[in-house]
Amino acid sequence: MTGWMVLGAVVIAAGVGTLMFMAQRSREDALTHRQGMRLVLWAGGVVPTVVLLTLLIATLPAMRPIKVQPGDLRVTVTGEQFWWRVRYQPPGQPAIDDSNELRIPVGRDVELLLEAGDVLHSFWVPGLAGKVDMVPGRTNRLVVHATRAGRFRGQCAEFCGLSHALMAFEVVAMEPAAFDAWLASRRTPAFRGGEGARLFTANGCGGCHGVAGVANGTIGPDLTHLGSRPSLGAGMQKLTHAHLVRFIRNAPQVKPGARMPAYPQMTETDAATIARWLEQRR
Repeated sequence: MTGWMVLGAVVIAAGVGTLMFMAQRSREDALTHRQGMRLVLWAGGVVPTVVLLTLLIATLPAMRPIKVQPGDLRVTVTGEQFWWRVRYQPPGQPAIDDSNELRIPVGRDVELLLEAGDVLHSFWVPGLAGKVDMVPGRTNRLVVHATRAGRFRGQCAEFCGLSHALMAFEVVAMEPAAFDAWLASRRTPAFRGGEGARLFTANGCGGCHGVAGVANGTIGPDLTHLGSRPSLGAGMQKLTHAHLVRFIRNAPQVKPGARMPAYPQMTETDAATIARWLEQRR
């Protein structure tokens, strides 16, 4: 498909360039009115129509939906204000919850089931796949197939509220063996008890956030393996200790419109203790 598009672009660029050259080099009265109208008809109507119609016919087969097999991985991605809920559904195995990051194996088809939990969102990863809307009450389907390992930035492409521009994510394409090992590691709770876990529970954080072995909240992002993620707040900023402490104490100040409440009563020391505990959860 890329070859056809490049060929079409070359033909169009060559035609436009030729017309510009002729216009600059020709005398003012080089064409009669009838000749000018004929040029407009062919160069402005017939030729573009033929080129674009040829490109359409040549690329239509590539627009057919990719068929997935029963053994292919399925991942449900739900757009929330203003983050991404991710649930891996490996064939014949229990689901695995994650958030704000999507990992896929290179060379395998992965079916994404796209949903919205509140308002309209749009799933868009320019370097990997096309844009698909996420509509409340509806499940849209997108099949992705990464041909190389790497990181692909994604973004919500439908205005969804105050922090729409701060609702990003990363798709990490991994070699199949590395992906399988990573997925298996997600089944092992990154549980560490201690003061951080106690403060996390005492401040009610578990009412919204899930942490395997500690809390089962589902309103906000799952934080079981937060320490392994490169970013905080759905790609908004790099995950550092200082950023995490600030987000814990006053998320709406960092991310306008975030539904996570502020905790002005929480001391800086307690927030830092919770942050260190979450950072260790890899």
